[in-house]
Amino acid sequence: MKYTRITLYGIPNCDTVKKARIWLTDHGHAYEFHDFKKQGLPETALDHWMKTVGWETVVNRKGTNWRKLSPEEQAGVISATSAKPFVLANPSLVKRPVIEWQTANGTQITVGYQPDQWLAR
Repeated sequence: MKYTRITLYGIPNCDTVKKARIWLTDHGHAYEFHDFKKQGLPETALDHWMKTVGWETVVNRKGTNWRKLSPEEQAGVISATSAKPFVLANPSLVKRPVIEWQTANGTQITVGYQPDQWLAR
């Protein structure tokens, strides 16, 4: 498939982001890297991801940053609306990498390191 733009969102020192960047390069895909630490997490992008793939996919509830939330805060995250303020305040709660694959027909979103799914593109 011909991509008009690929944007990889993440944190440069994240191991899965590093692997994704290497994979994209090795497979000849030019991409733009959006660093959450330097550029922040665009609220409109977060809204789009949660609407497209679901908040449960976007929020990494197995990571260190999730475990730093109190049990009460974790229990209160039950929807995109309740998850959004936590994720905007701490973009490290996003499961990484998030990749936007743009074509002339629209944008597809993948979350996490999924080279088998990427190969099918």
